[in-house]
Amino acid sequence: MKKIISTFALAALLLCVATSCNKEKYDNLTATITGTVIDMDSGEPIGNVQMTLSPGGLNSYTGNDGFFQFNDVEAQQYTLQAQKSGYQANRKTINAKAGETVNVSMTLQKEQ
Repeated sequence: MKKIISTFALAALLLCVATSCNKEKYDNLTATITGTVIDMDSGEPIGNVQMTLSPGGLNSYTGNDGFFQFNDVEAQQYTLQAQKSGYQANRKTINAKAGETVNVSMTLQKEQ
């Protein structure tokens, strides 16, 4: 009987260890992309800029402070595009690595 209980206890312990290792492995498969968009001439943050992340077609808008954020994106290479009426669009290539936050600064220039 002791041998059966010991076997079940060992199996339960191994299951707990295996489950926690797998959870840690999968928690680090995504990345976060954050940043700010500023006016090229004035250096001031620009609000309400549409940010598009490709592939995936995810969209976000900057706040009044020029800040934007994409959470839990797949770890891969993206093209980030910033666009707002009255400004020339801007693009940047980003490498999002698993478990990391990429901080991006982008500038927009007013259309002439």
